[in-house]
Amino acid sequence: MAGKFELQGRHGKSRVRVSRVWRRPAAAGGHVIVEWSVAVSVVSDCLPSYTSSDNSAIVATDSIKNTVYVKGKECTEVVSMEEFAVILGRHFTSLYPQVSEATVTIVERPWERVVVDGKPHSHGFKVGVEKHSTEVIVKKSGSLLINSGIQGYSLLKTTQSGFEGFVTDRYRLLPDTRERIVATEVTAWWRYPFEHVSQLPSKPFCFTQRYQDVKKVLSETFFGPPDVGVYSPSVQNTLYLMAKEVLMRFPDISSIQVRMPNLHFLPVNLGSKENPLVKFADDVYLPTDEPHGTIEATLSRPMSKL
Repeated sequence: MAGKFELQGRHGKSRVRVSRVWRRPAAAGGHVIVEWSVAVSVVSDCLPSYTSSDNSAIVATDSIKNTVYVKGKECTEVVSMEEFAVILGRHFTSLYPQVSEATVTIVERPWERVVVDGKPHSHGFKVGVEKHSTEVIVKKSGSLLINSGIQGYSLLKTTQSGFEGFVTDRYRLLPDTRERIVATEVTAWWRYPFEHVSQLPSKPFCFTQRYQDVKKVLSETFFGPPDVGVYSPSVQNTLYLMAKEVLMRFPDISSIQVRMPNLHFLPVNLGSKENPLVKFADDVYLPTDEPHGTIEATLSRPMSKL
């Protein structure tokens, strides 16, 4: 309490950019590089720093920033961003008696290994597009939450999509269709079932591989078989099937939240009856994302919350 009021505070450091290289020999897969933007936020018993001039319990945000680099140096073996976030969270909640909780958020810049003459390069990389992200919450009690996600995953198919049978009223202008382009930029977050640091596997759990697995399942479900595809009656239905397939395929994921804006490709018709410049025949479109539809949902196993 601060006088007549209840005071809660937290502090930390955001946008701490760190890159780590593990220089493995080519026979062991070659070098590994990661580039992360790290944010750390701690709940700390340092309320006198807010209400008076007593800063004695504050872990300075500069010290928090320095810790990110120290822990990066100490990781002599390759770690995933989820593992690194747990390392940071456990550090702050165990080293400092006044810190009761740490939230660590990391977004990765996706450096991908290049392929030269059909072979993965031992130390050559290019920047990808979609981003792997994580948010980890560690409490002093050992309580743990691990969420991982993907951002900016752009998917499009030129057929096998429609939208019909929706509400008809005075505001409706959109006609029914069974033939359209469907495009989206997927953002997904999924939660792992580990609720305490003691539940983390003794054998390192490959969060990075699971991220790649989820990414693959999302795209395969969206597109369907390569020769015939799969029909999508709505973005809502496709989103649900994508989320459902992730939970069915991976029992170590307890829930998943998916957001899929409907990025529009509008048919182009130009001209008049007397001068038809462009007559649309499922060929020429105006791509636009302003405005765009927004569809999102969360799918969970029983007793699971995201």
